[in-house]
Amino acid sequence: MTGTVAADRAVAPSVDAVCLGESMVTFLPTRPGRLADVPSYDRTIGGAESNVACALAGAGHTVKWVSRVGADGFGDHLVEAIGAYGVDTSGVRRDPDRPTGIYFRTATDRATDVHEVAYYRAGSAASAMGPGTLPYEDLWAGRVLHLSGITPALSDGCLALTRELTRRVPGRPLVSFDINHRPGLWRDANGARVLLDLARGADLVLVGEDEAAEAWDLHGADAIRAALPEPDTLVVKRGSDGATAYTRAGHGPGGDTRAGHGPGGDTGTGSGRGAGDTVTDVPALRVDVVAPVGAGDAFAAGFLSATLRGLPVAARLRHGHLMAAAALTVAGDLATPPSRDLADRLAALDGSAWGTLRLGPGWTGADEPEVRTA
Repeated sequence: MTGTVAADRAVAPSVDAVCLGESMVTFLPTRPGRLADVPSYDRTIGGAESNVACALAGAGHTVKWVSRVGADGFGDHLVEAIGAYGVDTSGVRRDPDRPTGIYFRTATDRATDVHEVAYYRAGSAASAMGPGTLPYEDLWAGRVLHLSGITPALSDGCLALTRELTRRVPGRPLVSFDINHRPGLWRDANGARVLLDLARGADLVLVGEDEAAEAWDLHGADAIRAALPEPDTLVVKRGSDGATAYTRAGHGPGGDTRAGHGPGGDTGTGSGRGAGDTVTDVPALRVDVVAPVGAGDAFAAGFLSATLRGLPVAARLRHGHLMAAAALTVAGDLATPPSRDLADRLAALDGSAWGTLRLGPGWTGADEPEVRTA
């Protein structure tokens, strides 16, 4: 059944998480160089929300990906590839009139100014998402509904759908919102303001300190929290400096967040921080970076995984860092996550051991990752 999500109609969760958003077939060059010069490409998949879905499934959670793809070969590939990670794709609708989005990018690090990305997503099947196009029985099927700021940038319909899903109505799942500010996707200059308004309706917001500065001219984690006091949990990712979580105790799927307790988290409160907030800082890991792509999505998956398990906030941040380290040490967007046992053991290290931990390629398959002692 499709239609506007009704406040008086509850949906019993059937999975841990639902991730809503566009995924595209991605073409990666077989050698470095300009797109004009590269003769051949390898095919893979890309999409912020489906990346989170795949990582959560790899971490042992039940996950549903909800989206629209074309009734074409690229749509077939996306559904099959994402399903192969263990993600439930029954919530994906096929559009006979619109294509699946695709994009090409250079092999050069896309975090620099020398990369090229060519998107072919205008008029895609996913851009036709909107209120009434997807059943809320799918959208509300998880304990967590994960969204990102990419979806509302795709079309007016996608914006309307995201606004609907971030309305605070009784019975909705915990709504997670990763800002994912992409200025090039927005059709006007108001995109940053729209994202701020949408984030205010979420329960959990993840944002990079750098993107908050670019989008909203907000500098520092406390300033971001002051502008976003509404979410019960705000996570500010500070790159190599670590991450900071602002939490109000007693919120989260299934119970208390136990904010401020657990290994390796410095906690406190202070002026400029939300009333009742516990502030938890966890330093980043030392990582031998192969490619920076996919780290933000992986961090979100790690934090959500630990949230779903009811772990303390410091452990949630550590699991975010660990999942990001898995993505940073492979060439593509998606990495094999560490086993739950390994991730739990590393997340439980004391502060000194965490600070000397160094992770490189292949670490997720190692019983004892390399530790730097000097």
